[in-house]
Amino acid sequence: MNRYLRRRIINYFNMGVSVLTTLFGLLWLVWLLWTLLAKGLAGIDWQVFTTITPPPGSSGGLANAIVGSLILTGAGVLIGTPIGILAGTYLNEFGRRSRVAPVIRFVNDILLSAPSIIIGVFVYEVVVRTMGHFSGFAGTLALALIVIPVVVRTTEDMLRLVPDSLREAAAALGAPQHRVITSVVYRAARAGILTGVMLALARISGETAPLLFTALNNQFWSTSLNQPMANLPVVIFQFAMSPYDDWQQLAWAGALLITFSILVLNIVARSLLRVRRPGQG
Repeated sequence: MNRYLRRRIINYFNMGVSVLTTLFGLLWLVWLLWTLLAKGLAGIDWQVFTTITPPPGSSGGLANAIVGSLILTGAGVLIGTPIGILAGTYLNEFGRRSRVAPVIRFVNDILLSAPSIIIGVFVYEVVVRTMGHFSGFAGTLALALIVIPVVVRTTEDMLRLVPDSLREAAAALGAPQHRVITSVVYRAARAGILTGVMLALARISGETAPLLFTALNNQFWSTSLNQPMANLPVVIFQFAMSPYDDWQQLAWAGALLITFSILVLNIVARSLLRVRRPGQG
């Protein structure tokens, strides 16, 4: 009886500590989101989406920064996704017994855990200093380098979950290996691969450090990748650090937009993963 009572006490204690720590973590999350909503919603209006970033003391919005962020993140995903999917395919489908695959996987893990500012400094040295100026192209390259390891990891993991029986069945029907991969394996794992791409997109949407060293910022409209390009993360950083109230209000509005966008992307990615998992048809 004493042993049973002791186990119940320990169980209640562990459950209580778990609940308290969970509530403690949720407290800060709710506080952060509440502050963001309270300060960010006040700055959200139609002008934010239709006018460019203003000089101090003038009215304006974040239209150029929003468009610049869409261009940079979209181009980064378009560059990084095919490379990541092909690399993940090689690791799982062709490199299972290769000596090169573990090296590639190790390098990918390092790149996956590398601070984004290191990637920004690397692209600055290789691209920005070579070109002699900041540019949207350099920012796109930095974001693509962040996308690649995420997509490589998720692609390899999703392909690994596809049963080998599907590959063997397709091969038994006479399909060559490339047809097995594209028509059978990819179809079975497409939801998981798409989830990885969405998570990579969410990862780079709020990156500031790489863009400070590459795309920098632009106070005016600029859709040329060969010029410095406005983007929300850098605008938020610069406006939040400024002493001007109107700029700080725009920074809160931009932070709310990025947070809401990342939240939507994560919800969509997790929903896709739940709807259809690899090997379920």
